[in-house]
Amino acid sequence: MSWIQILILLIALYALIAGYIRLKGLFPDRVAFYGPIMAIRSPRVGIFDAFTRFSAPLRIYGTLGVVMVVLVSVFISLMLFLSVQFTLIMQPEPTGIYEPQNILLLPGINEFVPATLAVWAAFVLTIAVHEFGHAILCRIEGIRVRSIGILLAVIPIGFFVEPDEEDLEASSGLPKARMFGAGITNNIVIGIISFALLLSAFGMAIPTDTPVVHGVYRDYPAELAGIPGNSVIRQINGIDVSTREDISRILETTDPGDRISLLVETGGALETYDLTLAPWPEGYEDRTSGFMGIYYYDAPAIQQEVQNLGSPLGLLRLITVPFDTGYGGQLLRILAFDTAEQAYYETPFPAYWGVIHLLFWVGWININVGIFNAIPMLPLDGGHIMREGIERLLRGRGLARFSNAVVGTVSWTMLLMLVSLIALPYLLHL
Repeated sequence: MSWIQILILLIALYALIAGYIRLKGLFPDRVAFYGPIMAIRSPRVGIFDAFTRFSAPLRIYGTLGVVMVVLVSVFISLMLFLSVQFTLIMQPEPTGIYEPQNILLLPGINEFVPATLAVWAAFVLTIAVHEFGHAILCRIEGIRVRSIGILLAVIPIGFFVEPDEEDLEASSGLPKARMFGAGITNNIVIGIISFALLLSAFGMAIPTDTPVVHGVYRDYPAELAGIPGNSVIRQINGIDVSTREDISRILETTDPGDRISLLVETGGALETYDLTLAPWPEGYEDRTSGFMGIYYYDAPAIQQEVQNLGSPLGLLRLITVPFDTGYGGQLLRILAFDTAEQAYYETPFPAYWGVIHLLFWVGWININVGIFNAIPMLPLDGGHIMREGIERLLRGRGLARFSNAVVGTVSWTMLLMLVSLIALPYLLHL
């Protein structure tokens, strides 16, 4: 049975079960529908009470989380302002990351986020980490949790927590900020841990020195002969080669104008190509041997580059991987997507690349969800924390009556910048 048949069967089964529950009005206290999405809730929330015995360390964690959220809020606000400024100056075409569907972090809808098992698992885990963070800090701060639940649309697509509204309204200040910041804090912490594990796990692979043709120089012999990328050179002039050093030793005995024959393997098929070697390009005048015009996939160098990403700038670099179409970004896609380059590493255990991709997407989705929710805009968590801070600041100066206006102004400003990032590329090219 193909995966399409399995998917159709699952959709049909879900539709039958959901339709029957809806038609018969079953479980009214436990099941609700929002269009095709079924929400199943449970009042059994005692598991969160178990965390109250760790109240002191979790309050410290929550307080540090609030500080982190404030810093992230300032950072993302600055990035939004600079992004709008960049869009006005550069006037990019409304394609790629500027297309509306690519603003949404939805697997399969966003063209840069594939609907793979690793992505869906990371997506569900991210929501669970976020919502359970709220629930745990609710109990730590004395806020009752009415229910927890799961959202289904054939497969689980999210979780939710329903705090007691009266308890929530009665809380204020730092306790309330800790509760709102817990989800963001969890997301960013889990994201950083996942990326750290990713870098460590990628170092477990053993890169090979196979002479893989990663690309060719324009108007040089390899391109003119039609040698494809992601192919492997197996012989030169009938001599077996297994490493780039083998090829270099043979080419060092040649001169520009010499003809050579390459046996190249592409997708398991062997083909012979005849080349007339050229002089080396400008900047390599000291090289007198013949030049094919090939650059190789350097697996050891890629692995070292990944290991060098263990820094704040490296974290930002990892976040750009799915939509970075430049040469450097293409080399790092092996961390997130199935690529032909995976064949040029010896892996330490089965399903190794599945683990690598899961770690990447858990890190990537958690950090992006955390950053987005930190935007100081209601109804996002960052907006609620901003409101608590502004109310406390103005109340101490006898200006509490202006707090709603300040919060509203900041929220609308953030929303305007978000909408501008989507709309400006279209409006500027009318």
